[in-house]
Amino acid sequence: MTDPQTQDTSQDTPQHPEDTQPVDKQPAQQAPRGAFAYAPAPESRSVVAIAPSYGHFIDGEFREAAGGKVFTTVSPSTEEVLSEVALGGPEDVDAAVAAARRAFGPWSALPGAERAKYLFRIARIIQERSRELAVLESLDNGKPIRESRDTDLPLAAAHFFYYAGWADKLAYAGYGADPKPLGVAGQVIPWNFPLLMLAWKIAPALATGNTVVLKPAETTPLSALFFADICRQAGLPRGVVNIVTGDGTAGGALVAHPDVRKVAFTGSTGVGKAIARTVAGTDKKLTLELGGKAANIVYDDAPVDQAVEGIVNGIFFNQGHVCCAGSRLLVQESVAEEVLDALKRRMATLRVGDPLDKNTDVGAINSPEQLDRIRALADAGEREGAERWSPPCELPASGYWFAPTLFTGVTQAHRIAREEIFGPVLSVLTFRTPAEAVEKANNTPYGLSAGIWTEKGSRILWTAEKLRAGVVWANTFNKFDPASPFGGYKESGYGREGGRHGLEAYLDV
Repeated sequence: MTDPQTQDTSQDTPQHPEDTQPVDKQPAQQAPRGAFAYAPAPESRSVVAIAPSYGHFIDGEFREAAGGKVFTTVSPSTEEVLSEVALGGPEDVDAAVAAARRAFGPWSALPGAERAKYLFRIARIIQERSRELAVLESLDNGKPIRESRDTDLPLAAAHFFYYAGWADKLAYAGYGADPKPLGVAGQVIPWNFPLLMLAWKIAPALATGNTVVLKPAETTPLSALFFADICRQAGLPRGVVNIVTGDGTAGGALVAHPDVRKVAFTGSTGVGKAIARTVAGTDKKLTLELGGKAANIVYDDAPVDQAVEGIVNGIFFNQGHVCCAGSRLLVQESVAEEVLDALKRRMATLRVGDPLDKNTDVGAINSPEQLDRIRALADAGEREGAERWSPPCELPASGYWFAPTLFTGVTQAHRIAREEIFGPVLSVLTFRTPAEAVEKANNTPYGLSAGIWTEKGSRILWTAEKLRAGVVWANTFNKFDPASPFGGYKESGYGREGGRHGLEAYLDV
């Protein structure tokens, strides 16, 4: 998303006119049509073989659902049915947890250096098969292939490499001389980063000697099932990793299972609260990484072009399907007009379309349900008096699409400034003083992330210290590293994933 590109939508047909009409049609905001036009550059989908149907991965083998039920997974960009997948329930979860319990004794008894060999092997196979996985992820999720290829896959491999390095050094992690694993970890992951969230969960669990039952999101199960094959290719012992596909019924059964000792969940705040209630009163460890409404603060001395790239990356990366997305832009009044002009020019160059096209900047919305929510909140912003603007953007005729959108004239009372939209929608607010910026940034029930743009190091440190956010980026946004812990405050959840801190939740300490 960092290379300016000019949109050529002459062959596209609008699906929803209300999503494509810009509020501001000033010619100065539009890139010259035809300048630096890009020819289509689609990645071949033939590099990955998708089976017509998949079962659960339990005890090292694929098997049908106990009840024989299935559901379909659909490509968001075309509405094409990709495959049929087993619909899991309590009986399937019981079988997966039983397999994980049987595997726990031998797996946890292995020396750390031996467990590390498996993690290293998995990491190398992910790298070797990254092209297949990137195409599969973009087909099943809707995100641009550039993001799957250049962000998701390298980071997923890096997490397994990183935690492989910790497997034989747990005595030096600061959690005692001989920390012990917990047992079976139940893990529920979301649809926005299916493979990366899998790596965030499984890598530390295996490194610390636990076994895993993972439930992927029902709209994006394919990369997790592909990972199951990677586990077999790596020679991972049977039952160490188990994958049960399905909807919330399977996830609820996994969270409530009496033999699960650790629950890890990434997803919506509402579901996270329900999980916390289920786990309350038990001895299960729990980590929750939930929603966010991050503030991206631009001070008057910020380098405008650099800040605009960070703003675009912060909200339009992965179609805004990012819990730590910079969905609230707080810009100092004295430079607000300059920043907005530059931002609109940059937004006019974003290419929306085929996720497998290497030129695409913004892909498809993951599901019709999520698209309906984005539309509803955007409509609420207009009704409440905010001014809506989108660049000229004709959307494909099939699939689930929403044009990159920003709102000006937003107040803190607007729903679009308070609620997580989880889509490519930016709310712009202004401030006069640093103190006002911090007050507005913290005026949210969430506390996951924030961004600061200024040339003054002292201002960065002053602001970061006062922000109630788990991750604060300075003069950048959406930068991740497996060695760095990630997590939030308030309704953004608790616990940390990544880094040395990510080991604690999987150890009996």
